[in-house]
Amino acid sequence: MVFTRKNLDWWCERTILWLVLGLIAFAAAAFGAVDEWAMLVVEGGAAVVFILWAVRLWLSRRPKILWPPLAWAVVAFMALAVARYFTADIEYVARQEVMQVLLFGFLFFAVLNNLRSQDETEFVTLVLLVVATLIAGYAAAQLAHHSNHVWNQLSPYPGRASGTFISPNNLAGFLELLLPLTVAFLLVGKVNVTTRILLGYATLAMGVGLAATFSRGGWLATAAGLVLLLGILLGHRNHRLKAVILLFTLLAGGGLFATKYLAQTPGYMRRVAQPDTEGPGVLDLDSRLEMWRAAAQMWQDHFWFGVGPAHYDYRFREYRPETLQLRPDRAHNDYLNLLADWGAIGGVVVFTGMGVFIWGLFKTWPHVRRQENDFGSGQSNRFAFFLGVVGGLAALAVHSFMDFNLHIPANALVGVTLLALVSSNLRFATEQYWVRSVWPLRVTVTICLGVVALALAVDISRRAPETCWLARAAAAANFSDARIAALKKAFVAEPENFQTTYDLGECYRIQSLDGGVNYATRAQQALDWYAVGSRLNSHEGYNYLRSGMCLDWLGRHAAAEPFFHAAEACDPNGHYLVANIGWHYVETGDYAAARQWFQRAIRLSNYSEPMAENYLTICEARLLDQASGKWLLPSGF
Repeated sequence: MVFTRKNLDWWCERTILWLVLGLIAFAAAAFGAVDEWAMLVVEGGAAVVFILWAVRLWLSRRPKILWPPLAWAVVAFMALAVARYFTADIEYVARQEVMQVLLFGFLFFAVLNNLRSQDETEFVTLVLLVVATLIAGYAAAQLAHHSNHVWNQLSPYPGRASGTFISPNNLAGFLELLLPLTVAFLLVGKVNVTTRILLGYATLAMGVGLAATFSRGGWLATAAGLVLLLGILLGHRNHRLKAVILLFTLLAGGGLFATKYLAQTPGYMRRVAQPDTEGPGVLDLDSRLEMWRAAAQMWQDHFWFGVGPAHYDYRFREYRPETLQLRPDRAHNDYLNLLADWGAIGGVVVFTGMGVFIWGLFKTWPHVRRQENDFGSGQSNRFAFFLGVVGGLAALAVHSFMDFNLHIPANALVGVTLLALVSSNLRFATEQYWVRSVWPLRVTVTICLGVVALALAVDISRRAPETCWLARAAAAANFSDARIAALKKAFVAEPENFQTTYDLGECYRIQSLDGGVNYATRAQQALDWYAVGSRLNSHEGYNYLRSGMCLDWLGRHAAAEPFFHAAEACDPNGHYLVANIGWHYVETGDYAAARQWFQRAIRLSNYSEPMAENYLTICEARLLDQASGKWLLPSGF
């Protein structure tokens, strides 16, 4: 085969197509790519995509770049992310978040400019629907067998199916993006009878998989997306009857399935019939409202730029209400989380981008509809894709009020791909968004792509060995020398990870508590690692808490006092931390003060804090002895 510029360009384009689809399929199958190792694979694949796009820019004789108005919002948010990284309080967390922003932002442009042909759009749709159908089938099998196994792991959500994801809510987010697309092609796609039958089976499988998640937010969001889709079709003479038939079929079939099968499952009992507010991952409305209030307060305190990229979880303890003792990870509302992390500037950029995208949909609509009208039957794959993506993205937007699916890499990959493909339809409305890639522009784009690919490669070179050594540390015995050795190597690979330093401090602290001639040395080593952790993340109260405990162990009670005050400032309403402050006052012999801390810890924990309860009994006994004068009596009495 003779390689020419044209066929080399064709091979690069096809490789980009397969890489993007491979990354989506891999991320969805690898627990949603929420684990470090899976995300590193995604980063590596994305870096290759960016390099191939840069090559294509120079292979084509007259390259053009599609630049719809939404592109400005994407660039603005990436620029904000990079700027905010340099002022973030916690470098390690900010870097990972900013790398994801750059990855998904440049992937949007890569899909927009490399996979925009009708054939490629239809092929992407086919692969996405096959992947979603297989995962939904796996979820249905989990429900049928009452299994919470996900590959070689156990999902902490018994009675609920999660497919290849760990969380059922994440699977619901994945399916809600693609179920409207399946329905759209089933109703208005220009496909043959066999394909339409298969689309019917795919719709059924995804519907069952979605139902098996028992994700109430996912159900509501998918219903909103389908109502939007069917509502549009009900206004069209060509599709009104089919939309009505499908609507009644979904209602009747869903109701029958729910009453005859789902109502008999444990998941239904826990989530719908008699909601279990104490189950794993269960958040009632009051808990969500508390997390939303905390996010709103963070935004109010850091109005313009927020607390920092992905900082919500690490700043939450400072804003924790007394009634909420869990660690939320995210605000369970992507819009409030956006304002808390990125402030009003980030909110303006994102909400403006959403408005520009919706404006682009209205501008594209007549041209997409025109092709549908060109066929006597009203069938059109372009029209079906447009409607399906709009329905799926609308479902994701609704679910974002209740969860954080945009922070699940697998779901973000699907969302970004669909967003880019439907945005590319704006080229049918006007030619004004094509930019001829003259050589200065090509050089600029190539440099940007190269810099991002290099940044991803550097990130992988640091976090891959870190992930490996952390896995070895987790496999070693608790607080052993083997765990210490593995953690130190992880720290050498990634010296900004404050969790590694905290774990090292814990190893040395526990070894010191075992006694021995080196107990003081071990305690000092623990103090040194806690100090490093406090420098890397000044909002982590447990570094201060453990430092104070080490100093108490060494008999330096006065030196320990400031550390306990610092710990309380970081998490004033955390019952475990409050209980340990009470322990400090027991060590100093101030039982009256200790009693107050233990009583507060018990109240914060909803009266289920064993450590505080045990020490409270001791404190009350000691205070009673003091009050009765027993401590003043000679030892012979």
